[in-house]
Amino acid sequence: MNTLVLLLICGAILICGYIFYGGWLCKQWGVGDSKEETPAHTMDDGIDYVPAKAPVLMGHHFSSIAGAGPITGPINAAIFGWLPVTLWVLVGGIFFGGVHDFGALFASIRHKGQSIGEIISTNMSRRAKRLFIIFAYLTLILVVAAFASIVASTFGATYDEGNVLNVEASTSNATVAMVSLLFILVAIVFGFCVYRRNTPMLLSTVLGVLAIVLCMAIGMNFHPFYLSSNSWMIIVGIYIAIASVTPVWILLQPRDYLSSFLLYAMLIIAVIGIVGAHPNIDSELFPAFTGFAVDNGNGVQYLFPILFTTVACGAISGFHSLVSSGTTSKQLDKETDAKPIAYGGMLLECVLAIITLCAIAYARQTGHTAGATDIFAGGIAAMVAAIPGLSGLEYILYTLLILTYSAFCLTSLDTATRLARFMFQEFWLEPGQTTGDIKDGWKKVMVNPYVATVITVILGILLGMTGYAKIWGLFGAANQLLAALGLLAVATWLGNAGKNNKMFLFPMAFMMVVTICSLALTVKNQIGIIAAGGADWGPWAQTIFEILLIILAVVLAIEGVQTLSKKKEKTA
Repeated sequence: MNTLVLLLICGAILICGYIFYGGWLCKQWGVGDSKEETPAHTMDDGIDYVPAKAPVLMGHHFSSIAGAGPITGPINAAIFGWLPVTLWVLVGGIFFGGVHDFGALFASIRHKGQSIGEIISTNMSRRAKRLFIIFAYLTLILVVAAFASIVASTFGATYDEGNVLNVEASTSNATVAMVSLLFILVAIVFGFCVYRRNTPMLLSTVLGVLAIVLCMAIGMNFHPFYLSSNSWMIIVGIYIAIASVTPVWILLQPRDYLSSFLLYAMLIIAVIGIVGAHPNIDSELFPAFTGFAVDNGNGVQYLFPILFTTVACGAISGFHSLVSSGTTSKQLDKETDAKPIAYGGMLLECVLAIITLCAIAYARQTGHTAGATDIFAGGIAAMVAAIPGLSGLEYILYTLLILTYSAFCLTSLDTATRLARFMFQEFWLEPGQTTGDIKDGWKKVMVNPYVATVITVILGILLGMTGYAKIWGLFGAANQLLAALGLLAVATWLGNAGKNNKMFLFPMAFMMVVTICSLALTVKNQIGIIAAGGADWGPWAQTIFEILLIILAVVLAIEGVQTLSKKKEKTA
């Protein structure tokens, strides 16, 4: 298979999915039928609820949901071959992930811009809401811990024996740190110019993009910060604490909007490489299909359910429903913007996942196999360099792609922190309440954004500094359980509202089965590790949490089925 042919076929399928299936979903749900303004207008508070222009919000949404997920997922799932990954990206993106993201955003704007937890509360029960929020909050704490640790290690300097700084080995990390810091400053200036000085968006965008290029040029030549990873963990903790409560127009909107141009540039560079070099996929180095059970040196990996929990962001990811119903819904200017931002954003991630498969194919031919960043950046840079006359750009493009890849970890990090803050606040609310309805008492303290943020950041940073990796194996199944529950929540709301929800039922059931099977397999593996003796707290913690997640999945599934059945009986 030629990589260019693969990209063109997949691109055409995704475009058709957006036009026809996405359009059909709009008609079935009545998107745009409401004459009421979105929560961004009716609840505008200048902090979390702030209307955003569609391109700006698309930048925030895409930057937040993308991160490193659609790159690392296909790379890890590539052990099964490129064909099953491709098929799942296409089917999953159009019929699972796109529906999930679009539905979560649409349901949220019809529920005052509140999260999936509040949708569950209104349409299922208060108990179901609290179970969901506890689970989602703990998952987000794990995400905060992981991404804070990744960012800190990406920024952190290398020290040799005797605690001696190794400047040469630390240069690339110091460069990434400097570019990231400068980028934050540029975003703040951009937000001030657009929202307080009413600078035209086109002019601001051009100047912002030029400022990004300048940031990279400065960072690659001037990077004085050589701090340890632990020092960066503390700095990152302070940063996300501030970013989580800062008005979205100051930092979140402009930073993510400008960040999206890095991702768009990465996509363009990749497409240039694939079109210009259009290498064939070597069937020996990267087979189409390697089997339903593959031994990768760490034990046998089964295509079902591992493929469907590994690809995640490239097909369907529960984290997306938290973004859609957490930050995006509070900034949506018009209801009709929901389709291009949520459904379109998901399918654009699918394109990135397909591009990653092409990068894997060429990376294996050129020897770039040292981790996800090397595979992706190395494969794409090598393809561009294979185009006549562009061989001298390989090192520059490789460096820029790694910088771009790393920048999105920080973007996902403070979005996750803000989402966790929302979850913490909503836990204490009664059905239909907002934080503004709580006037006094201990609940007033618990829904305070500063209290919620401090608790979230402390828990996340402490976990990040004390071994989050020991329980990171939980995330894949936990994330897909979030997706199943997100599909369930929107399905119950649509059913209660008398709208067609059938497009949610099979994806919901499938993801629930995938999650439970994945958790059961992991429990079996962890028990084997414990039985062998010498296990630390990691396998014990994973086993306990996985059993609890299975129970949670079953309880919420039963309650969801009961809710849907009651609605069906009433209709009959």
